[in-house]
Amino acid sequence: MSGNKQDEDPRINGIKTKIRVVPDFPKKGIMFQDITTVLLDPKAFKDTIDLFVERYRDKNISVVAGIEARGFIFGPPIALAIGAKFVPLRKPKKLPGETIFEEYELEYGNDRLEMHVGAVEAGDRALVVDDLIATGGTLCAAINLLERVGAEVVECACVIELPELKGRQRLKGKPLCMLVEYR
Repeated sequence: MSGNKQDEDPRINGIKTKIRVVPDFPKKGIMFQDITTVLLDPKAFKDTIDLFVERYRDKNISVVAGIEARGFIFGPPIALAIGAKFVPLRKPKKLPGETIFEEYELEYGNDRLEMHVGAVEAGDRALVVDDLIATGGTLCAAINLLERVGAEVVECACVIELPELKGRQRLKGKPLCMLVEYR
């Protein structure tokens, strides 16, 4: 697990073997890293959650912010296990009530994340969760959104990192924990 001394944990290889690569999705030239095949294997899915829970259990995280949509899969079980609240960071116009937002660029377009006003408070210690980091635009937007309301972003956690896209360098110095690296 990158960012941890347990780089040789045998569970990581088990998770890696369950990730399916889908060529030319969502557009030609993209090699999409599909985590839905991890979810089909109860052991691989549990191992993924367990590795993150073991890392964050004693870090005094008060909020787990999951990025739509795959951060919604991994974030809630991590939040429950470590005793933190879960806050969804959603695509535009998906949250009822008053929201704040942050715009960002993707490797294949533009988007924005929204969060309910008051969901995260100044002084909250936040973990940002998503399935994958590519260019880092989505994680950067999440960090900016959380920091604007006074939260301390402790770390970002992703199942997969695509290091050739240099997303880690865009994270404003925030640590990144990832399980699987694809080159």
